[in-house]
Amino acid sequence: MKRIISIVLALAMLLALTACGGTGMTMGTGGTSGTYYGYGGILGRYITEKAGVNVTVVSTDGSKANIQGIAAGNYQLGTVQSDVMSYAWEGTRSFEEEGKVDSFRTVAGLYAEALQLVTMDAEIKTVADLKGKTVSIGAPGSGVYFNAMDVLTAAGLTESDIKPQYQSFADSADALKDGKIDAAFIVAGAPTPAITELCTTNDAYLVPIDGAIADKLMADCPFYTVYEIPAETYKGQTEAVKTVTVKATLIVSAAASEEDVYNLTAAIFDNIDAITAEHVKGTELTLENATSGMTVPFHAGAAKYFAEKGITVE
Repeated sequence: MKRIISIVLALAMLLALTACGGTGMTMGTGGTSGTYYGYGGILGRYITEKAGVNVTVVSTDGSKANIQGIAAGNYQLGTVQSDVMSYAWEGTRSFEEEGKVDSFRTVAGLYAEALQLVTMDAEIKTVADLKGKTVSIGAPGSGVYFNAMDVLTAAGLTESDIKPQYQSFADSADALKDGKIDAAFIVAGAPTPAITELCTTNDAYLVPIDGAIADKLMADCPFYTVYEIPAETYKGQTEAVKTVTVKATLIVSAAASEEDVYNLTAAIFDNIDAITAEHVKGTELTLENATSGMTVPFHAGAAKYFAEKGITVE
């Protein structure tokens, strides 16, 4: 009996020590060839080491899947496009069938997600040149799909004016290399691993999304902003490429505690220099970028952190 009691007490102490190790959270990111996954892994490690919140980073189908995963309780954190989280909050576009989803809150904006139109076809110099071409426009209902449709519409094209393919970043890159498609829309932080690999081994290049097309996009959808992909971002890119962008955003379950979210927000923004040393997107971690242009309310824990820095958010 004494032996049994000792074992029970030892197990109880082990469980208590495990509990003291911090809250466990799963972070949904994106495909392994996109920026979400690699950058999410770095952020997850800093949160684990600095905030006492043990983060497990998993590869997912991206923004919509991460929002749905948080709603289902499978994930507690997620990286999403700012436009997609707006669709979820409002119950529109990719969330029209499901209706409004309000089980998540904003932690912070992270970095610009450039709309990148990549091709190996020398005939494609503008968006208008996509007419009649085979083009990957993202999975049906995905953030990339709606971004692509917005760009095509702004250029006076419809989905029926192209031969659409619905592929992931990695599949798009493979299809371009194999000559199965003529161009692909990829929405991610630049440099994007899938495009980097493509440009390193092939004569691929980016097509500008600018001028009247960019003006119409921003007039119709205020979450778009102008952006310039610097020269030399990809091999063979000798000049800057103008495009538009949405914002990669970190979201969290509304049920997460204020203390945990405050601590994980601090773990990121108190360690910007160290994060930047590991990933180029760390250069975009600023308090202004974190708090501007957000259409979904912030979690109370994140709001508390930003308030201490002199910034009031909803």
